[in-house]
Amino acid sequence: MARLTITGFEGRQITVPTGLFINNEFVPSSTGQTLQVENPSTGDKLGTISAASSEDIDNAVTCAKASFNAWRAVPGHVKAQLLLKLADLIQRDAKDLASLEAVDAGVLYTDSIGMNIPQAVGCLRYYAGWADKIDGKTLELDGGIAYTHREPLGVCGAIVPWNAPLMITIWKLAPALVTGNVLIIKSSELSPLYALKLAELVKEAGIPAGVVNIVTGEGASAGQALSEHMEVRKIAFTGSTLAGRKIMQAASRTNLKKVSLELGGKGPSIVFDDCDLENALLWTRIGITANNGQICAAGSRIYVQASIYDRFIEAYKKASTNAPTIVGNPLDASTTKGPVVSNVQHQKILDFIRQGKESGARLLFGGDRIGDKGYFVENTAFADVGDNATIMREEIFGPVASIAKFDTEDEVIYKANDSHHGLSAAIFTNDISRAHRVTRAIESGQVTVNAWAMLSPNVPFGGVKESGFGRDMGEEALESWTSVKAVKYHILPKL
Repeated sequence: MARLTITGFEGRQITVPTGLFINNEFVPSSTGQTLQVENPSTGDKLGTISAASSEDIDNAVTCAKASFNAWRAVPGHVKAQLLLKLADLIQRDAKDLASLEAVDAGVLYTDSIGMNIPQAVGCLRYYAGWADKIDGKTLELDGGIAYTHREPLGVCGAIVPWNAPLMITIWKLAPALVTGNVLIIKSSELSPLYALKLAELVKEAGIPAGVVNIVTGEGASAGQALSEHMEVRKIAFTGSTLAGRKIMQAASRTNLKKVSLELGGKGPSIVFDDCDLENALLWTRIGITANNGQICAAGSRIYVQASIYDRFIEAYKKASTNAPTIVGNPLDASTTKGPVVSNVQHQKILDFIRQGKESGARLLFGGDRIGDKGYFVENTAFADVGDNATIMREEIFGPVASIAKFDTEDEVIYKANDSHHGLSAAIFTNDISRAHRVTRAIESGQVTVNAWAMLSPNVPFGGVKESGFGRDMGEEALESWTSVKAVKYHILPKL
């Protein structure tokens, strides 16, 4: 199998196979289909890799199904050892994996090495601890007793996005394997290189053939074939709401496979007048500029209490303007702003900015592309944004903040909930009673207080409303990778 060579951090040469990882072997697409991989910093082509067809998905499913019974029977402590080994290998090759995320997804190397990879490693180790603790319940019955088993679903699929690809892949892989399932992972066509490296580590870790299969390919072909496959019992998806709807439709018209969806967001960040202002300024900026705002949990709607609104706006503008922004190659440790992932995403963000300018909102800073090579866009913020403005209501998936004022607690709760999305929210206040009231009232899968994001493997993450259902991470994720079997005994009376 041919290999692709990529220049990574500090000039390191990284080679990855170009084939589909099926049954612990790298194979070309059965139809010869390929993907062109692009560097978003320059727009240049990095190389060509295989793209899965529906026939390749069939092959992966067949191999996974053949390995299922043996894998489910592997003792929990052995599964744990394999996950721990994979975690160690990811940690060993962290510089290679972070380089690959930087080169084809535009993720800052420092962000990948400092957050994405430690999160992936931590997630594997967390679920390794669950491997021998997947228990049921014992229940009393009239005239008898019952108990429940949590059983694996079988062949499952995971369709993962491009914005934090390794971390989100592991969010699916770790609980899927520890509960006894076998898995087919479809990486994003925009950031597939990490997946090829990960596949090599899966094999090196000693995970049996067929248990984890990793394919690259287009969502409209490989993703659709996986979603529609009659032998796949579950699809776990992270991505756009539109794609999530298509996956649900595919499940409904085929075998009613289980689906978990982590979709888009339009997260509110609520700044009350009793907050620590410097802390709020820090996190509201990070919440919309981290990874260029290409995060489903981004705090893109910023609501500020009227009594401190003008002061906040001036401080926000000053802090953002004075922040040392170094635009460039995401592989460079000094770079603080890399490119967005693709030309399509670049044009989409610029179009939203244009609509923001036309809406009558006040442009505080930014509002344009950076340079004429690659896909760079300025950090941008609008103030005095109306409730019905497009930039306030639709997910931009870019570094564009929409800021508006509010007067009362009830008013801002209404504004925060006046959205089709409900993935993540943040509030800033030093009043513990207010924090409790508002976190309870906001319709969101997670709410952070006096910070943004705060990911941890033991805490569930997911949304409500059109941000999806099901959870990644935490004990709660185990539920979506298992089914419950009830066993009932009628106890005969003693004669």
